[in-house]
Amino acid sequence: MEMKLVDLTQPLSVLTPPWPTYPPLTATFIKRLAEHRVNGQLITTSNHVGTHLDGPLHFVSGGKDIASLPLERLYGEGVIVDLSDEVGEYDIYTPKHVTDQVEVHEGDILLINTGFHRHAWYEREPDETAYFIKHPGPTREFAEWALKMKLKWIGVDCGSADHPMNTVIRKLRPDLAAEAERKLGRPLDRIFPTKDYQIMHTLLFPHDLVHVENLGGDIDRVLNRRTIIGCFPWKFQGGESAFCRVVAFVEK
Repeated sequence: MEMKLVDLTQPLSVLTPPWPTYPPLTATFIKRLAEHRVNGQLITTSNHVGTHLDGPLHFVSGGKDIASLPLERLYGEGVIVDLSDEVGEYDIYTPKHVTDQVEVHEGDILLINTGFHRHAWYEREPDETAYFIKHPGPTREFAEWALKMKLKWIGVDCGSADHPMNTVIRKLRPDLAAEAERKLGRPLDRIFPTKDYQIMHTLLFPHDLVHVENLGGDIDRVLNRRTIIGCFPWKFQGGESAFCRVVAFVEK
């Protein structure tokens, strides 16, 4: 069977914004051809820049590092669901949003297209505020469903697998938290109680149900379909997270 590879990874650059409060990527030439007959760069970065895989160690004391996640868990059958016509700024998506669009099997990989990758720094409608602070996201209901379905891993085309108002962003941007509250029509503390803070991380990572954030690339070419999906991070011992390449393997 001949396969076509569809890259679902965002390009990485010194222009790529990191997750808020995290240091950005920098790249400095430490050797140049004219002087050293070779080009060489020194790179400094946090792990939460561009397309990356959050590992259990990111939120769990003694959790697995990236190198401990077997490739068999990061590769396999899954679905890429398009929710871009169903949810918009600050909206909450539920399991029903997903299952109304695609059939999800137990043990699947699930990639979620909110449409907000269009606001990534390199895209046609770049808007860093919308990308990190206004994207839709889930609540505890979705996290518990993901566990029940025994999903291998989840991917999202936005800054976080959690709703932005269930992250540090709520404190960083109280002006937009108030805007989100008006849009949702309920107090944020009721939608996202303290015990549910970053629920997609805190509830799922102890079970090794991890996720990729900042999907993009050619994701629009493979929406609402079942295919083989692979995530390929560094074999990073001690790494709480890592840059990765995400690929859909599609029959030609």
